[in-house]
Order: sequence, then structure tokens, then C-alpha cells
Amino acid sequence: MKIAFCLHDYFPYGGMQRDFMRIARASQDKGNDIRVYTFSWEGEPVPGFELVIVPRIGLSNHSSNENFSKWVRKHREKYPVDVVVGFNKMPGLDYYFAADVCYAEKTSQEKGFFYKLTPRYRSYMRAERAVMAPTAKTHLLLLTEKQKADFQSHYHTQDSRIHMLPPGIDADRFQHLPARSSAGIQQLRAELGATPESFLLLQVGSDFKRKGVDRSLNAIAALPENIRSRCIFVVVGEDKPEPYQRLASRLGISDRVRFFSGREDINDLMIAADLLLHPAYQEAGGIVIIEAIACGLPAIVSGTCGYAFYVTHSGCGLVLAEPVTQTDINEALAEALLDEKRITYWQNSAKNYLQQNNLYQLAERASAIIMNEDARADS
Repeated sequence: MKIAFCLHDYFPYGGMQRDFMRIARASQDKGNDIRVYTFSWEGEPVPGFELVIVPRIGLSNHSSNENFSKWVRKHREKYPVDVVVGFNKMPGLDYYFAADVCYAEKTSQEKGFFYKLTPRYRSYMRAERAVMAPTAKTHLLLLTEKQKADFQSHYHTQDSRIHMLPPGIDADRFQHLPARSSAGIQQLRAELGATPESFLLLQVGSDFKRKGVDRSLNAIAALPENIRSRCIFVVVGEDKPEPYQRLASRLGISDRVRFFSGREDINDLMIAADLLLHPAYQEAGGIVIIEAIACGLPAIVSGTCGYAFYVTHSGCGLVLAEPVTQTDINEALAEALLDEKRITYWQNSAKNYLQQNNLYQLAERASAIIMNEDARADS
């Protein structure tokens, strides 16, 4: 089969992008030809992938996205494929991987009447209806039951088109992790400015606004001085750090914060860290939560995260009930850092959960659905 994957932008460190790469590679490993349509590609090309760079045409994001789908459709008419898989909502998809939340639900909760009159709203709603409406033919690859409930509430999407995926992290990345006590991990902590008495706090994820980096900074600033002075906060993700650096400066904690646009040693950072902060405002899944569990890293996450229930099930941290307030986050972080035995308990719970549960099957399951292997097996 020739399978076309569509995503607006590829960079190595995004959660959606990592899911795309794992699914595409799993499909390639089964003998399929892979074509990728994208506006931009950061990083090395993948051997065997046919990379098609789509021109970014339009004065706004929503107009560019609409032109993306039109351009891809015309290109496919000339160079056909067997299956089209999208990681952004757009017409013409056979499968849509739902890396995002339901836009209709999000806007109904957060936006007023006048926002719904804007071209942006109408454009994004057209794209969502193209994959979710009962008249659509697109099959949906969903991460959480919350997504399913929201999509069916707004669009009455048929069960027959919905496929629930297990979580999935790259098993190869987590097979031989260094011990927290190893010289390499201790050196990494020292390079980041963390002493043995320090609390190394970590946040990983692109789109700092959506992931709640401002919430994390405010929570650190609100800590008692004797705890705050022991904290080092590391933020890794593709975004502009300057607004958050200015916020850290206004809060008087700029010497406590380090920003990185991307790092190859995320696993080592997770092992070195004491706590993951992920107080996202919006998060369909949150693969970083699963990766943290795999590294034995406790987490404080907001209840809006689709994968938050894994924190609850594993007992490896705290899920903040929605609607989350800044006070909730401040108190949760302070209580965790004031009780170091709790952090040790969370670390052990994460390790125990990983030993008893498989967290690696998303890519294989998604690839099987895309290739319609279940139907072929039944026949």
C-alpha cells in the first residue's frame, strides 16, 4: 500500500509529531510506501519516506490550513495513494488521528457568541465536521474516552467509525534507562545547577501557553522561600520562551529557570528530575505523562489532560480536579515538595505500574487499523 500522512508541521519534539513518526515507521516496517505532506520538516529526512513540502499560502493560520488540504487533494489526483491519514482535521481523510481536543466542545466552554462569527471559527468548524459528522467517511483514531464523548455529543459520530488506541511510547527508548544514581545522571543535574539538595522540576511540551508554563512559573514563585530557593525549573519545548522568561523575571525566579527548545536527552532529564509539572489548559492526551511514568518520574497534571487517568491509576502523582485554579496548583506543588517521602512513594508507584502494564502499543495498533488488518483477519 501507499499511505499518505498529512500534518501541518513536523519537528522532532512535539507529542503529536512523535506519534506520527512511530505510526509511520510501524506502517513502513510492514512493507508500505510512506508519503508525508507537510508545510515544514525539521530534522533529518527518514530513509524511504517520500517527503512533499506543501507551500504555505494564506494570510492567517486557518486560511493556510484550508489551502493545505486543497493543495494536497490536487497533488493526490496526479499522484494517487491508497490511504490518507491526517494528524490535523481536514477534508478527504480516510483516518484522522485525534491529537487535539474537540474544537466544538472547547469553544462552547471558552468562547462567546461573537467569536463564533469569525472566519477562524467557521474554518475550524468546517474542518472538524469534515471528519466527525455522521455523513463523513473518515475513521477516527482516538486517545481517550473524553474525546469520544465530546465528539459524539456534538456530531453524533457513529461508533463503527471510532477506534480507541492504547497509549504508546517508543519501547526502544525505554528499555535500558540509566539509574538515577548513575554518574551521568548526577552530572546532568549538576550541569543544570541542581545540587543533591535541589528539587529539579521539569516541564516538557511545545505550545507553552496551552501547556500552562505560566501556571508552573507562578506556582514556583509562590513556594515558601526555603523551598523555592532549592528549585530548578527546566522547560523543554518548541515555542518562544521570551514571554515566559519575562514572567519569571517579574516573579523574581529567573535564576531558577532554564528554557531549551529541544533536547535529545529527554529520558535522562526525566530520570534526573524530581517532579514533572504539566498543568495544561488543554491537552487531548499528553504523551509526556506516559513517558514520565516509564522513567519513574512523578507528575502533577491538570484534569483536562486525556492521559491524566494514568497518573491516578499508577498512583505516581496528583491530578488536579477541573476547573483548576492557580491556588490549586500552588498548594499541590508546595505540599509535594514539603513531603519528600510522598515523592519517593510516587516514584516507586510509577516503576511498579510500568512493570505490570504495557504502555507501548499505540503505533502498532494504529498501523493495524490503517491497514485494515482486523477486517482481513476476519475474512
